Amino acid sequence: MLVQSTRFGELDIEEDQVLEFPYGMPGFAEEKKYVFMEYQPESPFYFLQSVTDANLAFLMIDPFKFFNDYEFAMDDTLLAEIGLSDENPPLVFNIATIKDTLATMTVNLAAPVLVNSRDRKAVQLVIEKTEFPLRYPLFPAVEGGK
Repeated sequence: MLVQSTRFGELDIEEDQVLEFPYGMPGFAEEKKYVFMEYQPESPFYFLQSVTDANLAFLMIDPFKFFNDYEFAMDDTLLAEIGLSDENPPLVFNIATIKDTLATMTVNLAAPVLVNSRDRKAVQLVIEKTEFPLRYPLFPAVEGGK
């Protein structure tokens, strides 16, 4: 399948690289399918590129490479709807945003993306009550020239 992207050009994608978001993502409910791509092997960075909107792509991180204490409760009903269970646990990612430089990159810890890698389904879980912020500095020691 060929997917157009303003960031990556024309992508020749295999079906196993496509994730289905049955509920879309907050703010993008109509976008249901995204290409899931590694930035580089062994990198904690990934990309989600919309299959239908060439301008829509998200940078994501593996939070456990950066935050040892990151944990949250997951709704069992929602998990079951996308085929997740104790036997098929989710892969967890967070959306990152780069303002000007890598040093100012923030990550949304309050709405992780949960991926069922077996069935290629995903959901962005908006955590109702959490101490994790929407915009947390990924590299806090770098901010302010420290």
